[in-house]
Amino acid sequence: MRVIGTDGKQLGILSLGDALTMARTSGVDLVEIAPNATPPVCRLVDFGKFRYEQAKRDKESKKHQHANKVKEVQLSPKIDPHDLGVKIGHAIDFLCEDMKVKVTLKFRGRENAHTEFGFQVIERFLNEIVPYGHPDFEPKLNGRAINVMISPLPRNKRAKHPGHAEGGVPPPASPKAETNNGPSPVHVERPAKTEEAQPVGGFSNNPFAQLEVKR
Repeated sequence: MRVIGTDGKQLGILSLGDALTMARTSGVDLVEIAPNATPPVCRLVDFGKFRYEQAKRDKESKKHQHANKVKEVQLSPKIDPHDLGVKIGHAIDFLCEDMKVKVTLKFRGRENAHTEFGFQVIERFLNEIVPYGHPDFEPKLNGRAINVMISPLPRNKRAKHPGHAEGGVPPPASPKAETNNGPSPVHVERPAKTEEAQPVGGFSNNPFAQLEVKR
C-alpha cells in the first residue's frame, strides 16, 4: 500500500505490517483513504482529528449544495396583499435556508397592456426581502412574465428569521391549550333528578293515571 505521513508527504509503498508499525511508533492511526487506488492509499493520522476534518468538509460541501437549490415563487399583478405577504414569507424562509429564490410574475389577457402594475408588485416584493437577499439582476420582462433571481445574503449580514423568537424559547402555552393527550374534558352540569311519587300498585308507568273516574 502507498503510505502518506502525518505531514502529507508520501513515504512510499509499504507492507501492511510495516505501515502499522510506523503508525504505532508515531502514536497515530493508519487510515485507508483511497481503497480503490492501485495500490491502495493509507495515511498516518490521528483518527479523531481525521473524522472531525472530514465532517467539517462534508458540512461545507452541503452548504454549497444547499446554495445551489432554487425555489420558485409565482406572483400575479392583481395579487391580494395578504397573499403577497404569504409569498414574501415563503421567500424569506428559503433565503434563511441559503436557497436562491426565482420570482416569476405572469400576465394574462388584458394584463399584458399594463405591465407597470406587475413591476410595482415586484418592487414591493424586493423591498420586503432586502434584509435577507438581493436580486442578481434587475427584474426583466420576458414575453408575458417578469423574472428576477434572488440570492441569500451572507449569514453574518443577513437578518434573523422573523419567525424565530429571541433566545429560541417558545411563548408560554395558553391555559386552554390542548395537551398531548387530547383536549381537556368538558364538565357538563346536568339537572338533578327529582323523585316522583310512585303510583299505587307499584307501576312505574300506570296506564290508568290519566283516566278520570266519575262518581
